[in-house]
This record gives sequence, structure tokens and C-alpha cells, in this order.
Amino acid sequence: MNLLLKCFVILLLFTAEVICPQTKSNKETMETDKIDTDQVLDVTRQLTQLMIDKDTAGLNRILDMHFTLTHITGYVQPKEEWFSEIESERMKYYSYKEVKTTVKIDGDKATFVGQNLLDARIWGTRNNWRLQQTMQLEKRNGKWIILKSVAITF
Repeated sequence: MNLLLKCFVILLLFTAEVICPQTKSNKETMETDKIDTDQVLDVTRQLTQLMIDKDTAGLNRILDMHFTLTHITGYVQPKEEWFSEIESERMKYYSYKEVKTTVKIDGDKATFVGQNLLDARIWGTRNNWRLQQTMQLEKRNGKWIILKSVAITF
């Protein structure tokens, strides 16, 4: 009986050694995912504020060199053309109110879906747009970069 108890304790200690590192790893993974989610939310909110501020230099720092913006019309606009529209105020952004956001992280890739009420004048038409943007992001050197954005109304 004493031998059986000793074997059980040894087995229990061995099991704890194997399980505890996994639990810690899962906790660390959850904390990393929370940090990444917060960073993705920060960069996507920066995008909208930089649009309002007409800060194309700031936008350029958070957008991929091949970034495209797909408008609600389906038009896929290259970054340089979009910047030109912002600078000339053919696209003028005034304010936004965040309605809903979701973020999915998969390693160094992320998908953001955000709904905003966006006060903007686009090609001569000012409106409070019910805009949903789906953005693809990639983490590079510890920093989330927006690869593309696709806009629809909601």
C-alpha cells in the first residue's frame, strides 16, 4: 500500500510537470493575442484619424506599399491615388463614430472588421456613411501593417 501511494505521488508530480508548462503557454498565448488585438484596434483607429487629419505621411507609415482601398462602388483604388484624393480634398473626412469592431488573429496575420458612422465628402457628395471596413493586416517587425481595406455599407 505504501509503495502504491509513493507511485501515485510520483505519477502526480510527473503529470504536474508536463501539464503546468502547457497551461502557462496557453496563458501566455492568450495574453499575446490580447496585446495583438489591442494593437490591431489601435492601428485601424489611427487609420481613420489620419484620414480625418489629411496626414498621408502618417498613413504611409501604417499601410503596406501595395495597399489598396476597395470603395463601396467596387472601385479598387491604389494607395497613391487615394492619397492624392485626400490631399486635394476630393475625399474629405470630417469625423467618425465607432459602432462595432471584431478582430481575428492568426499568427502574424489579422482580419479586422469595423463599422463606423463616417462623416465624409466623397467626390462631391457629403454624407454620414454607414461604413463597414474589412481590413487585412500583417505583423512585421512587431508592428501591424494594413495590407488592404474593403468598404461596404451596413
